[in-house]
Amino acid sequence: MPNKYFLFLLILFILSGCGEIGNKSAKYEIVYNGEVNSQKKTVEHKEPRKDGAYTIALVTKIEGAPYFNAAKIGALEAGEDLGVNVLFKGPSTSSWEEQEQIIEEWIGQNVDCIAVAANDPEKLGTVLQRARDSGIKVITWDSDTNPEYRSFFINMVDPEILGRHILDTLAWEVNEQGNYAIMTGSPTAANLNDWIKWIKIHNAEYYPNMNLVEIVPTNEDKDKAYLVAKNLLQKYPDLKGIIGVSTLNPPAAAYAVKEAGKIGKIKVVGVSSPQLMKSALKDGAAQTVTLWSPQKLGYLTVRLAKDLLDGETPYSGQKIRKIGVIEFDNNIVIMDQPIDITKENVDQYDF
Repeated sequence: MPNKYFLFLLILFILSGCGEIGNKSAKYEIVYNGEVNSQKKTVEHKEPRKDGAYTIALVTKIEGAPYFNAAKIGALEAGEDLGVNVLFKGPSTSSWEEQEQIIEEWIGQNVDCIAVAANDPEKLGTVLQRARDSGIKVITWDSDTNPEYRSFFINMVDPEILGRHILDTLAWEVNEQGNYAIMTGSPTAANLNDWIKWIKIHNAEYYPNMNLVEIVPTNEDKDKAYLVAKNLLQKYPDLKGIIGVSTLNPPAAAYAVKEAGKIGKIKVVGVSSPQLMKSALKDGAAQTVTLWSPQKLGYLTVRLAKDLLDGETPYSGQKIRKIGVIEFDNNIVIMDQPIDITKENVDQYDF
């Protein structure tokens, strides 16, 4: 791989801070296809307490990703504001097996609440049930599990709104026609698969002249993302666009487009952060990326975890300091509306 690509990634992956991005979103109902474990177990409940001595442990999808680094900043800020201990850790690869090991470790430490951004909606069920049997509260954030395994899920945005909107941003750029590909992260991540589901539905309903040629996972690996993007350009010489639905994928796709001399010929959109995409947006290698504040998501996760430990559950219209107004339906929290980042407004954001 060229040395210039490593330099590109080094510059690209500097991430810090966060801004306010809105406070309302629509309700939705998430659907899972996996089998629900019908065995009910007796759970040892810990009594709510008000002494501020809780330990809240957050599991990320992968360690060191800029998106989760930003979420960590928000989580630690909430810990300071609320007087709780915050643990924050992720696996070295986007695997549910390593997440399971981290959760086992925290069960052994008898933490008060575990919040997991799940790499698989079903396979973490056994260890999460074991945590609940030990009296540990379990919630999910960023990416859900089967609802059987947690109290509630903290979602960033309405997945239908996001999935449909991402395809719109590409359709506007390609005149609603031509072949496009999707680069995803972990192939089992529930949130990414939900967004892709709505992209496909929106495609079928509104864009008959756009054709999805392939969906390729990159497993949250920046080097693999770069190679996948290069391969897509070679495999589909008539490709008109690439959608990246994991934050590392749009920058890799944009770099591959620029390297191939196809700026303006192949459009890049998707889910990523302003700081990761600033250069690509300004030089035209990417057109639009859509996101929310990961720092706010980390903050909200710790805040709602502490509320749960105090015996309080979220509710629609709840106004939360530093976050805004949340929605709550079917044990799912919706934090925000998505925002679009383009070359015109990218300098406004510092996350």
